[in-house]
Amino acid sequence: MGSLRWRALLAAFVIVVALIYVLPSIPSVRTSSLGALLPSDEINLGLDLKGGIHLTLGVDLDTALSNAITSVGQDLRVEARERKVPVLRPRQLGTRQLEFTLLKKEQQPEIDDLLKARFGSFEVTTREDAGNGQMRYVLTATESYVKYLEDLTMDQALKTIRNRIDQFGVAEPDIRKQLDNRIIVQLPGLDDPKRAINIIGRTAHLEFKLVDEGADVQAAVAGKVPAESELAYLVDKRGGAEVKTPIVLKTEVVLTGEYITDANVQFDSYGQAYVGMNFNARGARIFEDVTGANIKKRLAIVLDGTVHSAPVIQDRIGGGRASITGQFTTEEAHDLAVVLRAGSLPAPVTILEERTVGPSLGQESIDAGMIAALIGGVFVVVFMSVYYRRAGLIASFEVVLDILLILAGLAAFGATLTLPGIAGIILTLGMAVDANVLIYERIREELRHGESVASAIHNGFSRATVTILDSNLTTVIAAVILYQFGTGPVRGFAVTLTLGILASMFTAIFVSRIFFDAWLARRQPGTQPSI
Repeated sequence: MGSLRWRALLAAFVIVVALIYVLPSIPSVRTSSLGALLPSDEINLGLDLKGGIHLTLGVDLDTALSNAITSVGQDLRVEARERKVPVLRPRQLGTRQLEFTLLKKEQQPEIDDLLKARFGSFEVTTREDAGNGQMRYVLTATESYVKYLEDLTMDQALKTIRNRIDQFGVAEPDIRKQLDNRIIVQLPGLDDPKRAINIIGRTAHLEFKLVDEGADVQAAVAGKVPAESELAYLVDKRGGAEVKTPIVLKTEVVLTGEYITDANVQFDSYGQAYVGMNFNARGARIFEDVTGANIKKRLAIVLDGTVHSAPVIQDRIGGGRASITGQFTTEEAHDLAVVLRAGSLPAPVTILEERTVGPSLGQESIDAGMIAALIGGVFVVVFMSVYYRRAGLIASFEVVLDILLILAGLAAFGATLTLPGIAGIILTLGMAVDANVLIYERIREELRHGESVASAIHNGFSRATVTILDSNLTTVIAAVILYQFGTGPVRGFAVTLTLGILASMFTAIFVSRIFFDAWLARRQPGTQPSI
């Protein structure tokens, strides 16, 4: 009797906890005084129920490879200089090759040792006499390095997009890699899709470049750009209008945004918003060296090819701090800080597909799902009650309890309810009574063999439990695989299916036994169970 009491208290505790997690999802309860005492977690609705946007993004891997080779060229030049092996500025050839010139032919062994030790991802495909005592080298990226870089770029893009969306505040986004260098993004409940698209698709490639002070800007606009320089435009927003001023920059990038550790919105003495940045130790050292070596020169801050400011360096700047000004609104400065803090995308991202799902469609889906669940539940209850009589009523109560536990699990674990998830709940209505059917039929069989009522109930539960666990375990494994490799809607189905199976096993094996043991404790001698 003591064991029965403790089991009943445990079941009651589980039901109360489930109610505590489900009630906040009811709008009238959430806004009442009771809502302040309940957890803040509620059931998140997926894109197909709540509305939002679905994006298919394409990642430009060729640009990522090109940027990586350019960076390798810069590293090669720096390391060669440290070894006192002068080389002319390396330049890229095509998408996979890097060309440079060794100024002193007699230093060929030193440069070969450097390439072998530090740049093993590249093969020397050309090594020839360039005249004047110089050697011309052409390096080609290996296939393994290209494959590694492509995988790394996709992983970095996925992580960066996820970080940006997390800071944007979208609940339960679904972000997954697909074939053909694509990323699928689903943002349920988003009320400002254009702003989100701007944040997600913005490359946020930040560069610091020196201004070519000796260049003729007008000649550059006419097409005569000096060697190792480029034409850019300084953007200034005055009175809401965007003014572009031509400016000539050195092509060499002296510092990039990869060294940024933090970015935030700040305001100057006039209340104008700007973005303040902090660099890591290496970035701070590079920034200090660059500013110290170029005092009284202009340093341009270039974001995604647009020059936002080009201030004059007045003194060596230590401490690893810099800022981006540009007549930003507070919202624009906030969004820029978000993408800088989350990190720049390793390659440009284009929006290949955009679909908007309205919340009205979601409400229709919810209503249709509720009607289907109600109809299915009624049929299950009627059949079980007629066929198994009082025991069938117990199974019907457990079906309701199963749904309560599924919804509580969705809220407690922060999972998302999708339209396929509703289908999973409806499927659970039928599967939930399977375990009860196995137990009840086993009890009937034991009674037909002449076992006592208590023995029949004990054997029915103990022997059917093994079968129930075996059959449901295979379904759970399939659901886990669906969740791991499926997309948003499929994962929603897998979640509710898994929760439904676990709930049905708890109610059929544990809760049902409480009802039967309670009946055994109060039954009159000679009474048969109504089953």
